[in-house]
Amino acid sequence: MVFLSAILFGPFVGAFAGGVGAMIADLLLGYPHYALATLVIKACEGGLVGALNRKKVEFTGSYSWKLLTLVLGVVVGSLLALIGSAFYSGQVELSLGLGTFTLYIPQVFWIALGSIAVLSIATLGFIADPEFGWTILSVIVGGFTMVLGYFLYQRFLIYPLFNIEVVAFAEVPINVGQMIVGATIALPITKIMWRTLPHLRRRAGTTE
Repeated sequence: MVFLSAILFGPFVGAFAGGVGAMIADLLLGYPHYALATLVIKACEGGLVGALNRKKVEFTGSYSWKLLTLVLGVVVGSLLALIGSAFYSGQVELSLGLGTFTLYIPQVFWIALGSIAVLSIATLGFIADPEFGWTILSVIVGGFTMVLGYFLYQRFLIYPLFNIEVVAFAEVPINVGQMIVGATIALPITKIMWRTLPHLRRRAGTTE
């Protein structure tokens, strides 16, 4: 919803939906130590996606942004593969409402997941038209901002402020996964809504 609101309605709505909406979710779900950080980080994420998506970009060819999409895909996939292999491989305990389960996750799982991320992002970049390709890049840049923001907060601030220990690197795959899932859902819905409700595309600052 952060990505979708930012793409369709611009940076201010995106920042409000991301910051305030996600902060309220943290408070309701019992994570008050993340609330203020979420307000800032998610607001930056939504605002950045909305601002970049509205930016007028002159394309002299499609290869430059396709290459950039591929590079970003490689970065995302590498983060998933490397950090997932380091922190979430082997015997892993999973706590759910029904109890605690022990799973064995091989390193090849994270390598495969990283490869899928690279292929998915690169494929989106190569099959999309240049304008929608810019929308994809806007979402990826905003998503990376969110990943970086939470990493810095968990690495340097959450322990001094709340005396809560978090392995910041171990949280990176979770936040990257959150970005990928959000983009996978928001981008196709955006395409459909732009086709069925053209005024939303004009409001977003793009043309057919």
